[in-house]
Amino acid sequence: MIRPCPQFAEGDRVVHDAHGLGRVTRVEGQSAVLVDFGSHQERIASPFEGMSHL
Repeated sequence: MIRPCPQFAEGDRVVHDAHGLGRVTRVEGQSAVLVDFGSHQERIASPFEGMSHL
């Protein structure tokens, strides 16, 4: 069974297994998001493994 890809929007608070707590600052369609984790920013590509909404 294929799981649907999560949807993220600018301003969403998220948690990532490797990077911790962050906030989505840019959405690149359904392909990637830019997340500000405080000390650094990361571009997280779909399927956003390890990241979920708070």
